Amino acid sequence: MTAITPTTPRKSTTPGPRLDQVLAGLGARAEALGGHALRYGLVLILLWIGGMKFTAYEAEGIRPFVENSPLFAWTYPVFGVQGLSNLLGVTEILVGLLIAARPWLPRVSAVGSLLAVGMFLSTLSFLVTTPGTWAGEIGGFPAISVLGQFLIKDVALLATAVWSFGEAVRAPRLIPTR
Repeated sequence: MTAITPTTPRKSTTPGPRLDQVLAGLGARAEALGGHALRYGLVLILLWIGGMKFTAYEAEGIRPFVENSPLFAWTYPVFGVQGLSNLLGVTEILVGLLIAARPWLPRVSAVGSLLAVGMFLSTLSFLVTTPGTWAGEIGGFPAISVLGQFLIKDVALLATAVWSFGEAVRAPRLIPTR
């Protein structure tokens, strides 16, 4: 008969649940920081580019997109080149401010985010309507020109606006106390 002797538990060489908890906490903080960076990065872009729309430089810069767009070409005879650019600038700044209101007015931010979705879908349509967005000298689609590269970034801005809408519309509203 052999005696059964108690053995001390061996320490695991794998990191275990403690590391998982640390990583989960770090991941939650990174996700929250990333959400703020996405939303307020979008706000910065809208305010900055919206402000630039009041310059002749930007008004002329968007001209090839507007002139070739079936959605927007009609606006030049109505507003003029600088007038339309100014209107777009006011719109972009307003949308940026609406999105920025998220901490205080999440539903207002959701509306701004939804408006931004529409804006970015509109600008992405220029990929199809503006001549020269595809690099024809190397075969065209999917080769993208500098003009197309300028527009394609709006895919990420569109995704950010969609996320911002979803997050803001689900956010709890502050109920005023009397």
